Amino acid sequence: MIKNSLKKRSAMMTDGNARAAGRAMLRATGFTDEDFEKPLVGVSSCWSEITPCNMHLDKLAKHSKEAAQKAGAAVEMFNTITVSDGISMGHEGMKYSLVSREVIADSIETVAGAQRFDGMICIGGCDKNMPGSLMAIARVNAPAIFIYGGTIMPGKHKGKDIDIVSIFEAVGQYQAGKISKEEFKDVECHACPGPGSCGGMYTANTMSSAIEALGMSLPGGSTAPGISTDKIAECKRAGEQLIELIKLDLKPRDIMTKKSFENAATVALALGGSTNAVLHLVAMAYTAGVDFTMEDFSRISDKTPQLTDMKPGGKYLTVDLHQAGGLPVIMKILLDAGLLHGDCMTVTGKTVAENLANVSLPPETQDVIHTTKDPIMATGPIVILKGNLAPEGAVAKVKGLKVFDHTGPAIIFESEEETFKAIEADKVKAGDTIVIRNEGPKGGPGMREMLSVTSALMGKGLGNSVALITDGRFSGGTHGLVIGHVAPEAYVGGPIGLLKNGDIITIDSKKKLLAVDLSDAELASRHAAWKKPEPKYKNGVLRKYIETVSSPMYGAVTDKFNN
Repeated sequence: MIKNSLKKRSAMMTDGNARAAGRAMLRATGFTDEDFEKPLVGVSSCWSEITPCNMHLDKLAKHSKEAAQKAGAAVEMFNTITVSDGISMGHEGMKYSLVSREVIADSIETVAGAQRFDGMICIGGCDKNMPGSLMAIARVNAPAIFIYGGTIMPGKHKGKDIDIVSIFEAVGQYQAGKISKEEFKDVECHACPGPGSCGGMYTANTMSSAIEALGMSLPGGSTAPGISTDKIAECKRAGEQLIELIKLDLKPRDIMTKKSFENAATVALALGGSTNAVLHLVAMAYTAGVDFTMEDFSRISDKTPQLTDMKPGGKYLTVDLHQAGGLPVIMKILLDAGLLHGDCMTVTGKTVAENLANVSLPPETQDVIHTTKDPIMATGPIVILKGNLAPEGAVAKVKGLKVFDHTGPAIIFESEEETFKAIEADKVKAGDTIVIRNEGPKGGPGMREMLSVTSALMGKGLGNSVALITDGRFSGGTHGLVIGHVAPEAYVGGPIGLLKNGDIITIDSKKKLLAVDLSDAELASRHAAWKKPEPKYKNGVLRKYIETVSSPMYGAVTDKFNN
């Protein structure tokens, strides 16, 4: 029998004579008789020393733990893994990046399922551990709050703000002879000055903003720097608020609805965010049992103005957005324009509209946040393309582009490394359409991001004259005429795997078209001659991933079906 009505899950683990052995083990960790009468809270963090995004999360987790304890909970802290996209970019290690999202979701679910937490706080600070945490939260469906570890502060070079993408692009600039070796080294040494996630509106800050808009983070937390007093205060508030959510029995799936996912997508688009938002929001929605697809994202993009001019391709970093009022200001502008669902519930226990009731609009003297009357772009910067080259869809980012369409001959590469070497050797010319295939979820495996390649193109001055399509992905730091997530991927016989050098490819962002100038009969003939390649890995986590991962149109999840 449950003694405390707040112990809806943990009572089975701690109550009654039959659970004496479990209590004995918990006593060894510091539990007392009083703790067994309290709701049990788990605080998960992705702390590690392998990346600046996560190096401080253990300290943030302790603030949440202490606040939850003072509010009346028994608390257990635990960790899960993370990988660094920035450090693993451009080599074989990147194949593990998207895989880590699934491992993180599985591991948090596993601990929460075994320990029977009555509520959870999950703290993440990098591209994959944020959606991974939300997928776990949705699976467990106990009251929960997500905390973003925070953005990094900008580095400085020649008096200007720089960040991680600055050094990726400096590689191409140095190879092209545009900067000296000394300047190259100076950018490297100052790009990342301390804790926090990559500073532009790249994948980490895009996803933190989307999660706040989803209603699963406290207002204002998505843009707060990782080393700020604002972030510490947020962690303490989350510890206190979680106990209120347990009392209300307000669960993640009560918050993560179709309308709240539409809010998340709207905000990601208004910020000019990463293309990875499409993949992760679709995956999170599937996990939460919500029918939110790439088509929904495309529909929302058609009516959502871009309100900020953020890096990449823009002027500002996330710290600038925070100083201008942060995400609540963006959401207030969108709500007033009728572009957000104000009746969606959030982890504050209030609706979106109630949270934003007292938010003031920014002064006209600032240039970081625009209004719907003066947007950066009239419609969203992310476009879903389809056509005979991508029957299931592909994702393009048109933010900051001077050219929105391209027709040119295919120059085909079978891996990211092969492409990078060709760019380095000046084998890619203006007007080419680079095709990088066999980098999809199964074929890569792991759907690697191509930041090294796209940054090299930018550094070489080819960013506006070369198009790139791939069944892999792009970093949130990528800009240029690039199309990723092409599905079906080459490994399963998708049309991208049937292309030959010289085939004429058309990209038309306005018509949402990605097509190759080949007849249906020719494509069918090539497919008949196609043979499925052997998997690149025969065992281990990558082989498991190959066997279980779904198409990007389903978010590349591993718990849907084997396709």
